[in-house]
Amino acid sequence: MELLFFIAFLLVFLGIDIYILRVYHRLLKSTLSKRVFQYLYVIFGIIAYVGVINIYLLRFVLKNESFNASIFKNITTGVFISFFIFKILLALYLFNYDIYRYIKYIYLIIKRKKGEKKVTLKERRKFIGQLGLLAASVPFASMIYGISKGKYRYTVKNVNLKLKNLPDAFKGFKIVHISDVHAGSFDSKEDVQRGIDLINAQNPDAVFFTGDLVNNDAREITEYVDVFKSINSKFGKFSCLGNHDYGDYKDWGTKEAKEQNMQLLFQQHEKMDFQLLNNESRRIHKDGAFIDIVGVENWGSLGRFPKIGDLDKALTNTENDSFKILMSHDPTHWDEKVLEHQTHIDLTLSGHTHGMQFGIEIPGFKWSPSKFIYPRWAGLYEEKNQFLYVNRGFGFLGFPGRVGIWPEITVIELS
Repeated sequence: MELLFFIAFLLVFLGIDIYILRVYHRLLKSTLSKRVFQYLYVIFGIIAYVGVINIYLLRFVLKNESFNASIFKNITTGVFISFFIFKILLALYLFNYDIYRYIKYIYLIIKRKKGEKKVTLKERRKFIGQLGLLAASVPFASMIYGISKGKYRYTVKNVNLKLKNLPDAFKGFKIVHISDVHAGSFDSKEDVQRGIDLINAQNPDAVFFTGDLVNNDAREITEYVDVFKSINSKFGKFSCLGNHDYGDYKDWGTKEAKEQNMQLLFQQHEKMDFQLLNNESRRIHKDGAFIDIVGVENWGSLGRFPKIGDLDKALTNTENDSFKILMSHDPTHWDEKVLEHQTHIDLTLSGHTHGMQFGIEIPGFKWSPSKFIYPRWAGLYEEKNQFLYVNRGFGFLGFPGRVGIWPEITVIELS
């Protein structure tokens, strides 16, 4: 069944190619422009076909068990996705234009009176073709940048947060928040190290990681353990689990194998000096005062995500009036459980959405398709004197790149 579907997909893919190339063979009058377009189209097309064939072979034929992506896989996959979207946009544009031409042609035939000049189908206008090519090329070029540079374009977001319940001893306390590493998607240890160096350059008092260390397999992070271990923090590094950390998206064969993977993941956190909080808390002491750090396992309101987080259990060893920072991977947990909880939680840190790795952010404005799924998808939110910060993610998943929504290192200074 998979093979038949794959062949059908390739035939449709090829049909779109033939349609677009024939259209622009007629539209482009200059021999040079015609050749440039055809050469570029064929080059990207070959890479795209290699990408989709590689995905099929790894997924269905070889059943590949490799733990980390390669540069080859990420580039071919990224070009395939980018070129696929380019072709779909361009083909839809041209197809709609052709429908308009034929409807107008038929209408003129019906309207034509006896003795009038014969109606002919008008040629496609060069300007219309150029406009369509430009419109489809903008997102394509953005996505090519996203897979080549954007995925490691780490951006520091600085947030000054005023909190009434904060002990005086913690005024000026600096937090670094990262989320969604997805180590199995990385293809450059050097680029990841740049991100870690940027974290250390912030001189954090504490570091918080809010889940999805891996895509599926705990072994994905093995070659990056030393990199993340090198993160410096005066008062510790704390972490919680995300939905991908449980290995639910992989066939393990046996329950024992899946459990062994989970135990290895716990060990990886320990090797990186991350204090993993599974429905539990820790306390940071400073100059005779303290704040509570709370971590829950994954809890998401959407049906396909685990609902394992137990906020009541996590708060067992905390005091009702103490200042609390909660790590909870999925921001929907904040709306569904945190805001309605009888215990006040001053600041919740989440991730999960990645900002869908695609969108627009300029001063005073941000937009991503992620907003149609998650009302709170990136940045700072406040309600009932409680704050939520949703990190855009340190890594990437699925599409091996980022467009407009860059990988984020959040620096929150408490005051």
